[in-house]
Order: sequence, then C-alpha cells, then structure tokens
Amino acid sequence: MSITPQPGIMDIALYVGGQSRLEGHADPLKLSSNENPYGPSPRAVAALEQSAATLHRYPSTDHADLRAAIARVHGLDADRIICGVGSDEVLQFIAQCYAGPGDEVIHTEHGFAMYPILARAAGATPVEVAERERRVDVDAILAACTAATRIIYLTNPGNPTGTMIPSSEIERLAGAIPGHVILVLDGAYVEFAQGYDGGASLVEARGNVVMTRTFSKIHGLGGLRIGWGYAPREIIDVLNRVRQPFNLSNSQLMAAEAAIRDEGFTEHCRAETARLRVWMREKLLALGIACDESHANYVLARFADEAEAAACDAALRADGILVRRVGGYGFPEGLRITVGDEPGCSRVIDAITRFKGAA
Repeated sequence: MSITPQPGIMDIALYVGGQSRLEGHADPLKLSSNENPYGPSPRAVAALEQSAATLHRYPSTDHADLRAAIARVHGLDADRIICGVGSDEVLQFIAQCYAGPGDEVIHTEHGFAMYPILARAAGATPVEVAERERRVDVDAILAACTAATRIIYLTNPGNPTGTMIPSSEIERLAGAIPGHVILVLDGAYVEFAQGYDGGASLVEARGNVVMTRTFSKIHGLGGLRIGWGYAPREIIDVLNRVRQPFNLSNSQLMAAEAAIRDEGFTEHCRAETARLRVWMREKLLALGIACDESHANYVLARFADEAEAAACDAALRADGILVRRVGGYGFPEGLRITVGDEPGCSRVIDAITRFKGAA
C-alpha cells in the first residue's frame, strides 16, 4: 500500500514570501514584505517583555481581552470576533468549514496567493476571475458564480496593486451573490485606506459576509503572527469549532492588545505611510514608470516590460535594496515596493533614478 495525501494537496504550489537576505549585504533595506518600517508600538514591546513571566501558563482559550480591545477600538461586537495565527488562519478556517470536494472558491487574478492554496487544501477547486485595469471586477465575479460556488475571497485594497473598489461596489456584490456563498473581505491593508471600514458594516447588515484583518502590517507584529475576523455569530460559532483552543500564546495576546490600544502610534504610522506613498508615486511617474494610486503601504511600479523590471531589480539588489518581483501575481513587468520610512523611500527612489538614467 502507498500513502497518498488528500486530493488537491499535491496541486498546491508552495507560497513564496518576500526575500529577507541579500548576499554581500549584512543589513539590506527590506522593502519586499510590506512590513511596518517603524516597528511595533513601544507599548506592544513592553507587553511582550512582560509576557515572559507567564510563559509557564497556558493562554486563555477565548481571547476575551484581545477581542474586547479590538471591539472597543473599531466599534464592533466582541462576540462576533475570532482571533487566529495571522489573518491567514482565519481565512483557512473559512475554507476548512465551508468548502470541500466538488465546491468552488472564487478569487481574482491579482489576489492574495494563499487563496487557491486554501481552496485546494480543503479539496475545493479555485476559480480565478479576471480583474479590469488592475481592479476587482464585480460583474466578472458575479458571472463566475455557480451552484458550486461556496466562497469568494476578495482583497481590498488589492495586493500587489494597492488599488481599491468603492464600498458601493462591495455592497452590490454582497447583495447579488447567491445566498449559499460567503463573501470574505480580506482587509490586511484596510488601516492604510482612508474612510473604509473594511466591510464591518456589511458584516453587521448581512449573514453571508466575513471580514478579516491582521496585526502584521500597520501594527508591526508580523513576527508574532496575529490576525482576526469579524462575522455573523452563526459563522463565528462554526469557525470556533475548528480553531485550536490555544492557537494564540500569552505573548501574542498581550502584545496585540497593547498594539491595538496604542491608537496614537497607529495613526502616526498611517499618516506617514499616506504621505510617503504619494511622494513615491509622484517620483515614479516623473521617471516614466507607471504606478496606480495606492491605498495600502506599498506601490506597484510597472516598467516597460519584464526585462526592464528584472534589470531594475538587479540594480536595486546591487545597492542593497530588496523589493518584490510579482510575476506570480500576473505582473512580470512589476516591482512591488513597500513604503518605508523617509530615508528608506528616498534611498529606493534615488536608486531607481540612477537606474533609469543609466538605462
């Protein structure tokens, strides 16, 4: 007898994250993973240090304090919040609970690379839907819905594009999908978008919408892996049945609670990112490099072709700068560049300017 994995597992292409090391450079400027250049809140660091005294204790199983803090800051119902090991785990819970063999999971062509992985891991079939001008196309999603559709994963703001569709379009999508379909609004970058609640109001108005968020981006806790979701209570009850009771440690819970309560630090990170991403885009456009308006903490620089993007990436690496090639997301001509702090932004733009001058 041979041991074989479940159907769909071997069809999964392994996820590849942004590179962190660069040969010949001990401390490269890393702008490849959309990390917060300002780091975590000092309060989160202090809470993490304090948590060391509790390492011998099991953490809470209900995450009550963290859920209460999230609810207070965002004006939500704590009983409708679930916490996970990054928002990835919450996205996984949804696929695990609501999709399986014979089911379909819709994602858009430039969406998060984990979506088809999660679908296949559950035995479901991922269905890729085209975007229009690097933006989610609601009509294309609706046209792709079938009796087999169970989940729609939608990233807003988009990654790696940074583009957004308005709340009115998301509302139209939520109102038009079949009742057996769950719309999942992945809001990993929502805090960087002006005037958008990430879909929280839709979750409260409808029974088939789920919102996910993360502490990895604006809160600077990517190394701790903490995320959360907001959903109707019926769905939360289902997801909690597959969630491991001790999926988050005391250290994660304490640091995340301190981070979300430090609203002044969060606002500082948001304001600086908004200022610098506008500056970066203007500089890229002035160099003749296409770049859509971004609503996240990165910009997508689109070069003339794949060869020019590769050459620019090589030039940046020679200068000790790491950005993200995004051919796997459908942009072989693109480089996704995290909005760093002011010195980091100036350094990467100066390097691209030298590259364009030498080209």
